[in-house]
Parts: sequence; C-alpha cells; structure tokens
Amino acid sequence: MNIVIKPIGEVRNSIQEPLREGWEEVISELSLDTSIESATEGLEKFSHIIVVFWMHKVPRGKGIPTKVHPQGRLELPLVGLFATRTPYRPNPVGVSIVRLLGCQGNILKVKGLDAIDGTPVIDIKPYLPRDSVPEAIFPQWVAKLRQGYCETKSI
Repeated sequence: MNIVIKPIGEVRNSIQEPLREGWEEVISELSLDTSIESATEGLEKFSHIIVVFWMHKVPRGKGIPTKVHPQGRLELPLVGLFATRTPYRPNPVGVSIVRLLGCQGNILKVKGLDAIDGTPVIDIKPYLPRDSVPEAIFPQWVAKLRQGYCETKSI
C-alpha cells in the first residue's frame, strides 16, 4: 500500500528546536495553502481546533525503539512506544488540541501548538464536545511527567 500525504500548510513561530515544556504559551500561525482558504470558513466560531502535523525534523533512521522511558526519564517505567508521546515513531505524526485565536484568510493564529517553525500541517479539525473524555484513566507514572499535569486514576 502506498500512502501519500500532501501538506496543506506550515507552522510559523519562533521555535527552532523542540521544547521540553512551555508549549502552552507558544503562539503560532498556520499558513495554509491559498487554494484551500475557503475550507476554513466557519472555523472562526470554534474556540479550539485539532492540528495534525508531520514532525519533519525527527530523525528517520533505522531501529525505532519499541520501548522507551517517557521523556527519556529513567525513573519512569520502560513502556511501549505507543504508550508515550515520544516523537520517535514509525510515522512522525503529531496531533495537538490548540486554542484558536483568530482566522484571517489562509492564516490561522493558535496558542499551544507543540510544533517548531516550518512544520508541515497535514490536517485541521474542529474540536467538538465529543472529543472530551471526562472519565479517562491514566497510569500512575503520567502524574510524574509534570506535577499538576493531570489528575490520574490508576489502572
């Protein structure tokens, strides 16, 4: 099977290297291809959107590990790759829910996108009420990633 993904735009911000923390305050512009500008009509009525992007600067060498320590922190358990948010994945696709600050033509201004300058955007979706999971359960180690990050329910 051959899968082809065509970027619809790119991220513009001042971030040149990935941050460990602090993405919540980053303001970015999504510069979309002008040929799809009309596809954003109605998006301005949403407070949040889901941005799907390609982490183009993640090394694509052989031997992606199947198990990792979350955020490379050895005090956290060794878990399967898919149980983490590591960028080192078989397909470096990123997904973020961000605050939509404004839409002007083919430019969307957002806050909280964890993508560096020049990152290709591959899709945008509105954040809908059904996207919230109030009864979500997380492993205990998730709380250690960042104090106060989330309330956990151990499984």
